[in-house]
Amino acid sequence: MKPPAATSLPEIREQDAPPATAAVYAALRQASGVPLVNLIWRHFAALEGALPWAWATLGPAMQAGYAAGARKRLAAALVLPPVERLTLAQWQAAGLDMADLQVIRGLVQVYSRGNQTNLVCLTALRRHLAGTPALPGAPAVVAPVGAPLPPVPSLPRLAELPPATQMLAQALGARHDAAATGIIPSLWLHLAHWPALLAALPGWLGPMLQPPMLRATRHAAMALAEREGDALRPHFTPPGPAPQAAAMLAALETFTTLLIPDMVPVGLALEAMLPEA
Repeated sequence: MKPPAATSLPEIREQDAPPATAAVYAALRQASGVPLVNLIWRHFAALEGALPWAWATLGPAMQAGYAAGARKRLAAALVLPPVERLTLAQWQAAGLDMADLQVIRGLVQVYSRGNQTNLVCLTALRRHLAGTPALPGAPAVVAPVGAPLPPVPSLPRLAELPPATQMLAQALGARHDAAATGIIPSLWLHLAHWPALLAALPGWLGPMLQPPMLRATRHAAMALAEREGDALRPHFTPPGPAPQAAAMLAALETFTTLLIPDMVPVGLALEAMLPEA
């Protein structure tokens, strides 16, 4: 399997954000309960006017709890193939210890919540920008966002990783149909803090990481996200026409039909797989 090329997708990372961008990032973190800002939002920050417009459109639904209700309904409805929970002995045999487990469990929870929230909200935004009629379905429900999740380690840059670790992250990225975009899902880069884990994941997750299963669970996640996202659309407050609409729509197509719906099932499978504390 050929590793994907490194992405050239422009973004503004959190540590590099100017004050106005940093303020939107802070609002996103508070509304989602997630201590990091996902790549799609960092990319919007690099498109002039896109980030404040997207936040003004989606922010009220997120702050009111509608996005939390939607992500919880999606996670509950998504059917996954069974994965085997690891034992502590298996975990330790891979060279990982209990301190690693605590940090990795928190990181997986962060990505699961963030990806579920973003899949629903950004699918809704994509369909709004494309002028797609809303599907009939149950109205949006409000749910608590949940306690803020703990901080996570810094997100490595692919080029700064040791060559062997780069290859492990790229090999995981190559399993996704999104590999042609050159974008490696951020979770794989974040887990590069533990190269032994990257090496073990293909065996531990088994069929879940095979392209046919990734494709099937992605399509299931997309269908649920369309239903839940359309239920959110009455709660949108777009501040006029979207700036950079074509560029935003192109990015949303990539993220909501390839990248994020692949990683929502993967995140849920990882949560089910990790050993009991």
